[in-house]
Formats: sequence, C-alpha cells, structure tokens
Amino acid sequence: MEDYLELMATATIPIPLPTVTHAPPQFEHIHRLGHNTLWVGFVLMLISTITFIGLSWRVALPKRLFYQLTTYVTLISTFTYYAMATGGGWSFHHVWVTHEHKHDLPDTHKTVLRQIFWARYAEWLLTTPLILFNLGALSGLSGANILNTIVANAAMIITGFFSIYSHGGKSKWGWYAMSWFALATVGWNLTINARATSQRRGVQTVYTPLAFYTVVLWSGYLIIWGVSDIGRSLTPDQVAVAYIILDILAKPVFGFWLLFGQNKSNSTHINVEGAWSEGFGHREGLLRVGDHSRDEDA
Repeated sequence: MEDYLELMATATIPIPLPTVTHAPPQFEHIHRLGHNTLWVGFVLMLISTITFIGLSWRVALPKRLFYQLTTYVTLISTFTYYAMATGGGWSFHHVWVTHEHKHDLPDTHKTVLRQIFWARYAEWLLTTPLILFNLGALSGLSGANILNTIVANAAMIITGFFSIYSHGGKSKWGWYAMSWFALATVGWNLTINARATSQRRGVQTVYTPLAFYTVVLWSGYLIIWGVSDIGRSLTPDQVAVAYIILDILAKPVFGFWLLFGQNKSNSTHINVEGAWSEGFGHREGLLRVGDHSRDEDA
C-alpha cells in the first residue's frame, strides 16, 4: 500500500487545464509603404487639379461646368490625401476576435485595433455626387433621376461605413448587402436609364463607356471594403495601395476621359433647368448654358 501511494505521488498525469490569459491588443495600421502611398496620392491629385484648372480656362463657358466639377473632385481628394498623409482622418476600430476550440476547451478571445481612414468616406460623400452629376448632365438625364442616383450613391457609402463599424457579425454583412443593393440602383440608372437618354442626344459613344467604366470601378471599392475593412484579409498597407489605384482611375483618369470625350462631342447643352441656368434676378438667366446670345439668334 505504501508503495502504491508513493507511486501515485511521483507519477505525472497529463490533465488539460487551459488557462485563459488576456493578451495585449493587436494593432493593425499602415507602415512606411502605406504612408508613402498617401503622399503619392496627394501629389497626383494636386497635379491633376492644377491641370484641370488650366484646361478649364481654355474652353468656352458652355462647356466649362464639366471642367469645374471635375476640378472640384480632384481638389477635394487632394485635401483628403493631405489630411491622411499628415496623420489625420482616421481612428482605430475595435474588433473582438473569437477563436473557437474543440475538445470542450474554452474559446479564446483577442482584441484587434484596426486603423480605419474615415476621411475616405467623407470624401466619397462629397466627390461621387459631382461625378454622377457630370455623367447625368452629359447624358441628358432628368433632374429627378440624377437626384435618385445621387441619393442611392449616398446610401451605398453610408451603409458601407456602417458595415465596417458594426460589431455584430450578421449585422455588418447585412449593411454590406445593402451597400451592394444601393450600387445596383446607381448602376441601373447609369447603364440603362441614362444610356437611353444619351442615345437620344447623340452622345452615346462618349457616355456609354464612361458609365460602364464607373460602375465597374465602384464595384471594386465595395470589394475592397469586404475583403479588407470587414473581412480583414488585407493589411492596411495593401488597402492603401488598392485604394490609390482605384482613386486615380475613378477621378483623374475618369476626368480626362470625360473632358476630352465631351469636348469632341457636338452636344454642349446641359439639361439643368431653373435657378441653375436662369438665375434668380431679372437680369440673370438671359443665356442658358450652351445657348447662343439673343443677338446672335436674331
């Protein structure tokens, strides 16, 4: 009996006794690559803005509105990239990651603080309506349909923003699905509704490629939202590189394409009525955008 007790006292019996420790939070933020990418974005947007300003002074007033709106787009992007490159326009998003284990072991948890540049979403809320207005004006889309497209676009951005900052797994993908539905509404107006009006105006050869180009690029933004800021499959540096590629294609490249294509078009009228073209005073509104003077008509 004594030998048995001595054996039990010295024996090593492997009993799984997991301990749950609180690990320090994991930080996911941009490094040198991402920071340099933001500065590159600032320089490219600044050069594009200066170029658009110079081009706008070389065209007649009837076509200058397209140049002005395009300049506003890259100008706002210039400010945004400068803010992000100098350390502003972002916050840490708290992500609670749970790792499930088998064999009746308790789940372990990890806190991740991921850097999110909310300044991008504020910039998109300002610049994308200008892009849509340019497309709507080029195609001759009615003011009501332009407004519907802009509202759907705002819904796409806001729901995408909510999907990133949502803490529930199901809720964030629900917001993300709403964002895709809003983009589908924008795409329908651009590729179906506005394309029909562009054919009646005779500008379909300029408008149609731009419309499909825009829908494809904006779909790329939503894909990046899903795989990076929601799914966390990309590092913040990779996200910065992906976004600058999309921003350059969606703003300066789109702007040059729009302006040079519209400049070759015979149609110079912009389908905007009311105070925009007629003004508020008695002496305003004698000339509409794209119309000749009354003396010349006489």
